[in-house]
Amino acid sequence: MQTICAISTPHGAGGIAVVRVSGDAAIRIADTLFQGKQRLMDIPNNISTHGYIVRDGVTLDEVMVTVFRAPHSFTGEDTVEIACHGSLYVQQELVQWLINAGCRMAKGGEFTQRAFINGKMDLSQAEAVADLIAAETRAEKDLALSQLRGGISNEIADIRERLLKLSSLLELGLDFADHEELEFADRSELLALADRLEQHLTRLTNSFETGNAIKNGIRVAIVGKANAGKSTLLNALVGEDRAIVSDIAGTTRDTIEERIVVDGQLLLLTDTAGLRETNDQIERLGIERSHKAIEKAQIIIEVIDATNGVPCIEGDNVVHVFNKIDLMECKMQDPNPDLSPHRARGRVVYMSAKNGEVSELIEILREMIKTHHHEGAIVSNARHYEALCRAKKAIIAVKAGLEETLSGEFISMDLKDCLDALGEITGQITSQEVLNNIFSKFCIGK
Repeated sequence: MQTICAISTPHGAGGIAVVRVSGDAAIRIADTLFQGKQRLMDIPNNISTHGYIVRDGVTLDEVMVTVFRAPHSFTGEDTVEIACHGSLYVQQELVQWLINAGCRMAKGGEFTQRAFINGKMDLSQAEAVADLIAAETRAEKDLALSQLRGGISNEIADIRERLLKLSSLLELGLDFADHEELEFADRSELLALADRLEQHLTRLTNSFETGNAIKNGIRVAIVGKANAGKSTLLNALVGEDRAIVSDIAGTTRDTIEERIVVDGQLLLLTDTAGLRETNDQIERLGIERSHKAIEKAQIIIEVIDATNGVPCIEGDNVVHVFNKIDLMECKMQDPNPDLSPHRARGRVVYMSAKNGEVSELIEILREMIKTHHHEGAIVSNARHYEALCRAKKAIIAVKAGLEETLSGEFISMDLKDCLDALGEITGQITSQEVLNNIFSKFCIGK
């Protein structure tokens, strides 16, 4: 393959920038521009050396260069990483000098694509590289790192191994169909194996809800009657005056969304219009959006005026926040004893959002986040989820065929569909169009 180069650090000026070169001629090309105590061709593998980038007697920059020889590199090819000063001019000039010396500018994700092609990682791990770069929270980082280390790959490998066992038993049965005295596995054993495979696939597909929440955030709707203090609570949770606060009921006419991170997990907070009867057409539209936010939310915070309000929403995902306890005569007693525990079942918080008393609510949210965790490998990629759903559909067809005593030839076709679907996840069966689509979303230099 042609030797490629690109800036691997984020665009812009900085203290240090890294330019990566990969390909059969990577070390030789970099060596034509490098001046140091040793030639790059002569230094040991995985060693950094100090020197200068020089061309035609002109020094561009003082650099540190690291050499990685194939196959012991990220791409599996000879690779050179040049750490230069982070001047935009130096970065761009260095890349231009490398291109003039024989490199080609790398395409988006081409380094990772070469790592996949050279067997350094499978396709799901390659996609995890992009997720790791894009991670904004600890939960996203941990999930991406788990995928990069083979979390999903190992699960798929285990399922494929058992599928191949099931397929081989069916094929043996077909090959020796004329010998009734030979039985490699009866239908009940094959059905039990198929059932375990379905359960495994079901667990993985069910984990997508958790993976999606980690990747895109858990939706939290802040709802309640008009003037209960929803916007004040949103501002207290966010730590700034994001929503307009007023004593006038109906101030919030539309949903307002903000993001906070609790225990490394992204929460998408939605402040909604107050729930009440109104003839105001604009406010009515806002209330309709409030109901939609409730339907989509994984966690609902119902804000209730502690001086006169009652809870209206129930559910395992609901937190009842009795707000405005600063207006009560005695804060140490239950502000509304007739309501608890009969009307306000589950999680209840008494607080003053105006005074920023959100620590108890944050602690409850922290506990509720834990309920969204999922044991084992977690699917967070929509492409993987879609392929797993097809694999599950195919294994259900296999089970039906075994139960109906269909010919092994027909059952083998469904098994092949299942194997093909799983192969798409790891890249064992993937079209060039799919590969191009995946890697085109990577940044240049990765």
